[in-house]
Amino acid sequence: MEPVGIRVVKSGWFTTVQDLGRYGYQEYGVTVAGAMDCFAATVANRLVGNSDGAAVLELTLKGPELQFERDAIIAITGADLSPTIDGMGIPLWECMELRRDSRLSFGRPHAGSRAYLAIAGGIDVPLVLGSRSTHCSSETGGLQGRPLKQGDMLRSGRLSRSICRLIGKRLPAQLLPRYSRSATLRIVPGPQREVFSVGSLVTLTDSSYQVAPQSDRMGYRLIGPRMTFTRSAHFISDCTVIGALQIPPDGQPILLMADRQTTGGYPKIAVVISADLPLAAQLVPGHAISFVQCTIAEAQAELRHRRLLLDMALPPQQRSLLS
Repeated sequence: MEPVGIRVVKSGWFTTVQDLGRYGYQEYGVTVAGAMDCFAATVANRLVGNSDGAAVLELTLKGPELQFERDAIIAITGADLSPTIDGMGIPLWECMELRRDSRLSFGRPHAGSRAYLAIAGGIDVPLVLGSRSTHCSSETGGLQGRPLKQGDMLRSGRLSRSICRLIGKRLPAQLLPRYSRSATLRIVPGPQREVFSVGSLVTLTDSSYQVAPQSDRMGYRLIGPRMTFTRSAHFISDCTVIGALQIPPDGQPILLMADRQTTGGYPKIAVVISADLPLAAQLVPGHAISFVQCTIAEAQAELRHRRLLLDMALPPQQRSLLS
């Protein structure tokens, strides 16, 4: 089947091409980037028969308006941004077919903040250091290293004729995430926890924090009780990871996200476990976060369990033309 052309009629607030990230280049100062909510992006790809690493569109709060020049097979996952096809509401977390000249639009956000649109065949933009992810600050990847704008044209890869068998496939209800204006995130102690006062981790887990307006894909600045140091908080910069809770001199945590810097000198008191990062990805300024401590063994077991459930419900594809 021929590639699908998609015309951007309206760009939305912040719509970018993303995959699972640009790994292996942090030592050279290259940001990982990638989807904020990797679970939702992965599910979207599996629903339309793509491999997990195929490129998708990440939509933030207000989605774009897109016109499809050919029949297409799509899935939308993540936040409920009120998607419609030619004015008619459509379901989330389900594989569906669009007819030629269909218009996909979005309305008000109802739950969550980031949705993911996967198209069978993936989104055909150039690979940059092994990834199609957009990192806007460095103008790397995606479509010219920037968010979509009105008049842009996207194309899918070629579709397999057997893809039609997936139409109507859904993620089982028991695996659907529940988004709200608050999230409880599990953490493990961080590598520099010894520079904080004895009660700092207790303060962190006994308190509620609010996502500050100065938050974006790089990281969430949190407003709440301050962490206190027992000695100098200045370190030689070391590697950063998604989910790390850095503490700058003012004592207010910063939760590092997909577009985080490659290294950082602020000490890290804790790290959010991988299984809970999708919930963190759906938060926006004004939302609340609380933290609960767990062990590394518990974090690993939870991630294995979730991956097993997903693999049983939606087995991964072995290959994709664009992955």
